[in-house]
Amino acid sequence: MFGTALSQLRYGTAILRNRRIRPQDLERIARDLVATLAEFGEPGADSALLPGQAGTVDPAVRRTVTERSLRATARAAARHTAHYRRSFDALGIDPGTLTPETWDRVPVTPKEALRGLPAAFVSAASTPALMALTTGTSGTPTAVWYSRAEVEIAVAMSTVSAVLGMGLRPRHTMAYAGCSRATLPLLNVEESVTRIGASFVQIGTVNPAVALDRLAAPLGLRGKAPQITHLTVSASYLSALVEEAERNGWQAKDFGLESIGVGGEVLSDPLRERAAAALGARISTAYMMTETLPSGGTPCTEGHLHHTTEFGYLEILDPVTHEPTPPGAVGIIVQTPYVPYRDCTLLLRYATGDLVTRPGSDPTCELAHLPATSPVLGRWSGPRSIALPTRSVLDLLESEPDIPLPARYALVDGPENPVLHVLVRRSPAAALLGRLEEQATAAGLALDGIALHDDPATLPPTGPVRADLREHTFESVRPAVVRAARPA
Repeated sequence: MFGTALSQLRYGTAILRNRRIRPQDLERIARDLVATLAEFGEPGADSALLPGQAGTVDPAVRRTVTERSLRATARAAARHTAHYRRSFDALGIDPGTLTPETWDRVPVTPKEALRGLPAAFVSAASTPALMALTTGTSGTPTAVWYSRAEVEIAVAMSTVSAVLGMGLRPRHTMAYAGCSRATLPLLNVEESVTRIGASFVQIGTVNPAVALDRLAAPLGLRGKAPQITHLTVSASYLSALVEEAERNGWQAKDFGLESIGVGGEVLSDPLRERAAAALGARISTAYMMTETLPSGGTPCTEGHLHHTTEFGYLEILDPVTHEPTPPGAVGIIVQTPYVPYRDCTLLLRYATGDLVTRPGSDPTCELAHLPATSPVLGRWSGPRSIALPTRSVLDLLESEPDIPLPARYALVDGPENPVLHVLVRRSPAAALLGRLEEQATAAGLALDGIALHDDPATLPPTGPVRADLREHTFESVRPAVVRAARPA
C-alpha cells in the first residue's frame, strides 16, 4: 500500500503545481482500488478522496488551485497552439496575470473554430496518438486529438468511476450499445470494465431486435451473472430498444439488467420511466463531452446536474452575448479543460452549445459544494431552442405510446410561434391530438399548433439522432420464434 500512497502523493502534487500527471500513478491508484475490491468486497471508506470523486475542498484551496490551473492552461495554449497564440498576441493578454475575475478577457472559442481547423488547437509540445470524432448529429463531426498519456489517464479515471459510481464488480457484464466508430468512449469503457475483472460485450447500434436478443441471451459463464447486467447507450437508441420491447412483447423478467447508463443526448423523464419498466433496470445519466473530457457533470438526488471543478473550469454564459447567465436563466455550458489532464487538443472557454438553467437558489443536496445547473435542456440553435428546448418537446411526446420511438418531430414557423409536426402510428388520432394540445398548454409550450402525420413522407425534415447511426449485421432475427422459445 506504500506504493499507492506514493502514487496519490505524486498525483496530488502534480495537480497543485500544474505539473505533468504520470499516467502510471493513476493506473496504480485504480489498480489498487480493484485489488481492495477483490480482497474486501467493497471499496474503503477513504474512496471518496480518490480522483474524480467530488470530495469537499476548502474554498480557499479551491480558489488557489483554480487560479493556478487557469493560468497554466492559458500559458500552455498561448505558447503551443496556433489558434491561441494568435489570439493572445492580438489582444495583448499575459496568461500569467489571469484570474477567475479576469478570465472573461479570453475570447470564447466557438465550436465552428475547432471543427474548421482542429490542428490549430493541437499543442506543438504534445504527441498526438488518437483522433476522436463526435457523432456529427448537430453538424460536421468535431475532431479532437488525444495523446497516449491522456488516453491512459482517461481509462484510469473511468476505472475508478466504474467501481465507485456505477458499482461495477467482477461478476458483472457490461454491454456497449453505442456507435462502434466512437473510438474513445468504446476504448474507455472496454478497458475500464475489463480492468475491474468484469466482462465486456460490444453490441453497437444494430437492429434493436438483435440488441434485445443479445441482452436476453444466457451467458453461461462461471463466476458471472447469468445475463448481461449493465448497458451503456445513447438516449435515442434506448428509445429504439423500448419501442422494440413494447411492440413485441418483451418483459423486464426476460433480462438480467441492473443498470443502464445513458449519455450523449437528452433523456426525457417519460423515456426514463418507460425504459425502467420495459427493461427492468435503474436508469442513470451523466454529462460528458469528447471535447472537454474528463470534465463532466453528475446528477444529484434533487435533480441538479453538478459539474466537477477538479478537471476544468465551468461557465454558464448567454449564447449570444457571452455574458454570465443570471440565476434562473438559460445559458450554454462553456468549459475550459485543465492542463495537466489535457496536453494535446487545448481548449479555452469552449462553447459546447449545451443549454442549461442556472438554479435560482443555492442547492442543499449532497453535492451542494459543486457548481450546479439543470440537466441539459438541448442544444443552442437560436432563440427558439430556448423557448422550445429539446427536453420539453421530448417530455411531451415520449409519454405517448401512439408516438413511435425515437420520436420524430419538426418545428415549422407559424404566424407567431412554431407548429409542432409529429410522426404518429396511425390516423385518425383525434384523442392523441387532444391530449398533446392539453399537455402542451399545461407545460407552457409556445406553439401555434400541433400537426400529426402517419406517413413519414408528409413529415417536414427532422434532425438526426444517434439511433440513426445503424450498424448492419448478417444475423437473421426472427423475434416471434425467439419469444416462443422463452419460458412463460
